Amino acid sequence: MLTFRTAGESHGQALVAIVEGMPAHLLIDFDFIDNELRRRQGGYGRAGRMKIERDQVQILSGVRHGRTIGSPIAMLIDNKDWANWTETMSVRESAASEEAGTRRRVTRPRPGHTDLAGSLKFDHTDARNILERSSARETAARVAAGAVAKIFLKSFDIEILSHTRSIGTVRLPGDFSVTWAQLEAIRNDDVARCVIRETADQMVAEIQKAQKDGDTIGGTFEIVAKGIPNGLGSHTAWDTRLDGKLAQAVMSINAVKAVEIGDGVRIAHTPGSSAHDEIAYDGAKKRFYRLTNRAGGIEGGISNGEEIRVVGYLKPIPTLKKALQSVDMITKEPFLAQHERSDTCTVPAAGVIGESMVALILAQAVLDKFGGDSMAETLRNYHGYVEQLRNF
Repeated sequence: MLTFRTAGESHGQALVAIVEGMPAHLLIDFDFIDNELRRRQGGYGRAGRMKIERDQVQILSGVRHGRTIGSPIAMLIDNKDWANWTETMSVRESAASEEAGTRRRVTRPRPGHTDLAGSLKFDHTDARNILERSSARETAARVAAGAVAKIFLKSFDIEILSHTRSIGTVRLPGDFSVTWAQLEAIRNDDVARCVIRETADQMVAEIQKAQKDGDTIGGTFEIVAKGIPNGLGSHTAWDTRLDGKLAQAVMSINAVKAVEIGDGVRIAHTPGSSAHDEIAYDGAKKRFYRLTNRAGGIEGGISNGEEIRVVGYLKPIPTLKKALQSVDMITKEPFLAQHERSDTCTVPAAGVIGESMVALILAQAVLDKFGGDSMAETLRNYHGYVEQLRNF
């Protein structure tokens, strides 16, 4: 079974990701991983931290001479800003670290953040012990892990990209359906990552207004996965349904408060006659297909062979220059919440993180279905299954 775990704090020495269960003999594209990390740092409205960090991955284990060897893959991403936080975030106790920690302690929790809930849960009176880990900086490690999953999926002709559907009140037309060519065209876009240029310009203006007001702004992003075979996931148990796993994975991204599969929100308000996807058969390709894709490529928890489409709804991030009211955790006196350096809008970056989470879930599903300790074995099983579908 493919699993991954991350570790590290926002201003700690480094972030770490460990991916376990990847078959042997997968050729790793190091430049691709670094470009995925760069894409995560893009998007208009990001803060100064993105100018400090130049994320690059170091693979410490699980890869030899460029190929996976079947053991856990350990990856490390240095935090360049660590140089300014060495004493504050020191793992060793000392007089200097105690003084630095006191100077930068956080006792005024920010509404909408993990500060207070986490401090109460772990019995901390300094919310820095919570916010350092709950920071979205952690997602750089997820993107590194997701990049390995994307490399694996490419062997099965499965690819994943994202785009921005809305920022604030600016959004794509309700009936708009993005094409793969449009997604490819904005793969490395560093602005709004929106496929319609006029709408992208309006999104930038919306972000600029929020910046001027000392506010933050949210929106929605859509992740599209193409090349998905029929049969990933299962209807037989609640925790094997592919749509449930994807929803949980995307919901786990910082500030995501809702997840939609296909046209799930819209079709909840339409009659069944216009909510479902009619079925047809292509005799030349020997495959069933849907005339539409309102289900987002999943029916009954199982992939149906169409593109998988997942939408994440991102709230405005809770770290505001226009501070909201809070209460000091120690004195219990009301204060304006403390402001940490933060972004104004992270929707385009969240789309890249969403791609990584979807890639990891789909890679899990592929290995659950086809198994294999080596790429040759997994691919052999996959091609045998594809032939089975053609002969159905």
